[in-house]
Amino acid sequence: MTLAPRLRVSSDLDDLSLRAAESAVVVIRDAVEARGTCSLALSGGNTPSALYALLASRFREQIPWAGVHVFWGDERYVPPGDARSNYRMAKETLLDHVPCPSSNIHRMPTHFSSPDAAARDYEATLRSHFPGAWPRFDLVFLGLGPDGHTASLFPGSAAVDERARWVLAVLDPPAPPIRLTVTLPVLSQSAQTYFLVSGSAKAPALRAAIAGNTDPHVCPAAGVRPDAGPLWWVDTEAAAECGG
Repeated sequence: MTLAPRLRVSSDLDDLSLRAAESAVVVIRDAVEARGTCSLALSGGNTPSALYALLASRFREQIPWAGVHVFWGDERYVPPGDARSNYRMAKETLLDHVPCPSSNIHRMPTHFSSPDAAARDYEATLRSHFPGAWPRFDLVFLGLGPDGHTASLFPGSAAVDERARWVLAVLDPPAPPIRLTVTLPVLSQSAQTYFLVSGSAKAPALRAAIAGNTDPHVCPAAGVRPDAGPLWWVDTEAAAECGG
């Protein structure tokens, strides 16, 4: 079944970030109230940093941080203090400013000599937290690259075809080339998936991702298919080729 894309178009990145943050607070609070815990999977890149900063400031007191568990959808295989680290970006914009217990922060390991061993270690971490056949995050934040990639699933990568593993080490052209990423089945199991997309450079990829018939080998973001469909928080520049 092809689900109609759920687009939320904002005037710019600031408005996009505010609206998505307001919605995320509701998802987090509802999960904690229902089950005592909420699992978040964070994205890297530049686009989500403004949203993370809002969660750490304007909305800080509205979130029951003691019940929040933080994971990552992907990571560059660099030390955690490296400027390219997704963990470092989240730490500096969000985690350093909120009372989330350190035991609830589950960063992807990048210290193993073998990236595949690191991927298997993180999969074990997920399996210890999620008892089911697949992990079910309460909320996943994802970005969209101009080439259609999301997390660290890139066009033409064999990782797009993975249907058994939860986490993979991938070798792809962007620097740094070695990365860890959760797989498409994991992303498609999430209860809520928020894509954050800003800028005219992303417009062709966004059009392809929401078309409903795009090959994930060409645009991996099109392969993220949770039951309710992703929620796309986009600005007007990114949405320029979506019509309507």
